[in-house]
Amino acid sequence: MTEKTFMAGFGGQGIISLGQLWVYCAMKENLEVSFFPFYGAEKRGGIARAGVIVSSKEIASPLVTKPDSAVVMNTDSLPLCEGILKEGGTIVINSSLVKEDPKRKDLRVIKVPCNEIAEKLGDLKFANMVMMGALSKATGAVKLDKLEAVLKTFFPENKHKFIPSNMKAIQEGMAAVK
Repeated sequence: MTEKTFMAGFGGQGIISLGQLWVYCAMKENLEVSFFPFYGAEKRGGIARAGVIVSSKEIASPLVTKPDSAVVMNTDSLPLCEGILKEGGTIVINSSLVKEDPKRKDLRVIKVPCNEIAEKLGDLKFANMVMMGALSKATGAVKLDKLEAVLKTFFPENKHKFIPSNMKAIQEGMAAVK
């Protein structure tokens, strides 16, 4: 199994954290991983992208040029992700912010209202965790069953109080994928 995923949004949406947590969970599942982040110099509002590969075998190159799946967290990222996805790929869209549909008809399109779900949980910052749950359910590439342990090492101790909310966001994201 090899799953190449391209994640895109704008700075402040947690794209880079999403990619990091995705590969940390995959490593806990004894998978090979590659994480290649790209972001603008702006602290918030600039572009944020990550190419991520999880595989049961050795990864030859960290470049994600024809991804199997894509995460689209904002409208500006839709054309890019749609354009590079492999034929028949899966595109998971934050339907809270992306109101248009992909033009390609060969894609498996999954829409998840990440922002609305996160706001119901009490904080818009959970939107990336909602998306991570949705991506896990959509691809099956990473199970996220070790996520709680990963979050305890990822977050500083003073942020551990948010781990239950992050776990709830993951569950809500999974539940949003039919």
